[in-house]
Amino acid sequence: MENQDEGKAEKTFKNFGRKVDDFIVELNEAADKLKKEFDEKYEELKVSAEKLKKEAEDKERWKEVEQNLKKAGEELGNAFKAAFRSNQKKEG
Repeated sequence: MENQDEGKAEKTFKNFGRKVDDFIVELNEAADKLKKEFDEKYEELKVSAEKLKKEAEDKERWKEVEQNLKKAGEELGNAFKAAFRSNQKKEG
């Protein structure tokens, strides 16, 4: 009777061991799949970050251009005012 109980216990442990092995294989496959998905998402994020960085740099560049154009406009306006003032003084 004890031999039968030992046989059942041994069979139960074998089944348990097989299930643990299968679980580990599935776990490794899932980990590989998740790593691949993570790597793909990470690459997508890197590309998006670069795109955003370039857009931000372009915006900064355009802000600088806008400021320089404003400054040039003001200087041009001052030049016209100065030119007309000197003409008015000559006429007057």
